[in-house]
Amino acid sequence: MMIIFSFLKEQAFKIKISSFKKAILLLSLIYLSSISLFAQNVLNINDALKEKYIGKSVAIFQDSTSNLSFEQVLKSDDLFTPSTFDVPNLGITANNNWLKFTLSNNSNQEKFILNLSNPLINKVSLYVVRDSTTENINTTNYSPIRNRKYKHQFYLFDINLKPNETIICYLKLNAKEQILAPLSIYTPNQVLPVISNADVQTGFYLGIMIVMMLYNLFIYFTIKDKDYLVYCHYIFWVALTQATLLGFSHRYFWTDSVWLAQNMVIICGIMSGIATIIFAKSFLKTKEYSFKLNLLLNITITIYLIALTLLLLNLKQQAFQLVNLTAVTVSLLILYVAWFIYRKKYTPAKYFLISFSVFFISVLIFVAKDYGIVPYNQFTVHAVEIGSALEAILLSFALANKINIFKKEKEISQAEALATAQENERIITQQNIILEQKVNERTSELVEANTELGDTLENLKQTQTQLVEAEKMASLGQLTAGIAHEINNPINFVTSNVAPLERDFKIVFDAFDKMETIALNTSSTAEKEAEIEEFKEELDYDYLKIEIAHLIKGINEGAVRTAEIVKGLRVFSRVDEDDLKKADINEGINSTLVIMNSMLSAHNIKVERNFQDLPSIECYPGKLNQVFLNLISNSIDAIKFNTQNISEGLLTITTAAIDGKIMIAIKDNGTGMSEKTKHKLFEPFYTTKDVGEGTGLGMSIVYNTIKKHNGNIIVNSELNKGTEIIIEIPFYQKDNVSL
Repeated sequence: MMIIFSFLKEQAFKIKISSFKKAILLLSLIYLSSISLFAQNVLNINDALKEKYIGKSVAIFQDSTSNLSFEQVLKSDDLFTPSTFDVPNLGITANNNWLKFTLSNNSNQEKFILNLSNPLINKVSLYVVRDSTTENINTTNYSPIRNRKYKHQFYLFDINLKPNETIICYLKLNAKEQILAPLSIYTPNQVLPVISNADVQTGFYLGIMIVMMLYNLFIYFTIKDKDYLVYCHYIFWVALTQATLLGFSHRYFWTDSVWLAQNMVIICGIMSGIATIIFAKSFLKTKEYSFKLNLLLNITITIYLIALTLLLLNLKQQAFQLVNLTAVTVSLLILYVAWFIYRKKYTPAKYFLISFSVFFISVLIFVAKDYGIVPYNQFTVHAVEIGSALEAILLSFALANKINIFKKEKEISQAEALATAQENERIITQQNIILEQKVNERTSELVEANTELGDTLENLKQTQTQLVEAEKMASLGQLTAGIAHEINNPINFVTSNVAPLERDFKIVFDAFDKMETIALNTSSTAEKEAEIEEFKEELDYDYLKIEIAHLIKGINEGAVRTAEIVKGLRVFSRVDEDDLKKADINEGINSTLVIMNSMLSAHNIKVERNFQDLPSIECYPGKLNQVFLNLISNSIDAIKFNTQNISEGLLTITTAAIDGKIMIAIKDNGTGMSEKTKHKLFEPFYTTKDVGEGTGLGMSIVYNTIKKHNGNIIVNSELNKGTEIIIEIPFYQKDNVSL
């Protein structure tokens, strides 16, 4: 036919006619060639109206270049091949797919409607060739359905055909998914019931799915079993997938979204697959019954996510093919998982296996009709909706059966609990008798032990009292030794000056007598003066005055020093202050240093005082002085035992007022402490001194005294480098402080 067409075309251009006539001639030749090519496939309109689908009267051409124009396709009639199916299956391809059929009107009607009942085709172009003219209608799934003449998800085209007129129709189809072309011809009166019936069927299906979802959602909120919530998620995506495949979603949900219109079929396929896997895992408890199968299901979820990634990368065909392949794999895998777990005597798996088998069979029927294995009719077209609806109902029954299982398990559990309770009651009764006997025996033992414990406690109290008294006596011994040494020095100063002073006073008294004798003799005044001067030189009178003044000064200094020591002792002891009073901390520390001066001097220890002006604080001064005495005494001992590392002992005492608290830091360069000693420092009876040299209560008394003053004590020490003890005491004490 193409050879004939070329020959006629060549002859036409040889004829000397006008360009307009040439064009008319060419169109006539094209039309005639088209008519002659498909003369054997002309479809009478009466026959078309009787046929459900006209696929067997259609010829197919798939443009692998996707670049051929209609005029070029019109010249390629020899590339069209007849279809052998009522509904042509064009597969998954990005090519432009051309369908061609010839209609001849042998009826009295002139208006007909061509119905392409596949809403998933992205672009459809209809070319109608009649006589020397070509009509073209383009429509797409990307634009809102409300912009179409017939506001329906199916593609509906008006075909105007006069009686006894013959036309050739070309359809160009393009889609990213599998293309099925269910073509049918209707009169205007016939088409409305057809599309309305399709909508009713879809609405009925979606109604069933919504009811199942709401029913299971209600049960979830009643019994809080997550399987019901997972199942609602599964139903939602299955229903949305079918609504999308049937064009309902684009028609009602995302009419104005081009991206969703293009991609939602693949997205629904991915999400419904994932929802199916999640529900299967939850319902069949795959994690408990088979770790490997559970892992395989997780891997299929990953594959679905890869398909979603391909879609987002605009690789739509690859994503669609991967989703289809994965869907088949997942279906077979889930069937095997259900059968495997059912063999492990998990009863709900039986219901799942039946339900999913029904759905799987419906999918097989749906796919089989696309390849002509089963007829393309209402049942096969809607097989998936029917199967998924039946599956939803059966799975709802399966989930409802879980309630019966729970009820039986509860009854069994209650019966076991009752039997256990009765047995426990019997055991308890027996045990109570035995226990009562043992309690009586134990009570007697406890009374006896309690008596022994009372005696032991009394002994401990006495021992504790003795130890505290021993600590006090030890402190008193230190205090007495210090006082004796300190007072002895000034007293010696006084006693050593008394005898020379007495001698000098005797000389003075003798001098008075001599002067009286000289004054009463009869010598002249000059003689008397000379005699007196001679006597003064004999006595060394000037030295005598200096010596007497020096001796009196020494006695005075000894007396003053003694008075200071007595005053310091009085400040230290605070024997007249048993109540909470305000006191000067610096004064208390100084009084303690006075008491400890002899020990400090004996060990060549230098004292540095870094005292700030402090406000008087509420405290028990005598108790705090005892604290200072213990800490300074320990520092002296630490310095005394560190003679190998230092040439001179140094004791630094710092006081300051910070944030409503008095801070006292006593730092030495003694032996320091190990971590073990630091942790046990305040434990009663713990001491590092040799046996007989300490009671181990000194630092315990320090700790308790500071805590009862609502204060804090911090110890910083490093072995062989010294120790610093920091005490913090608030300015004011709470009313409940008592020592």
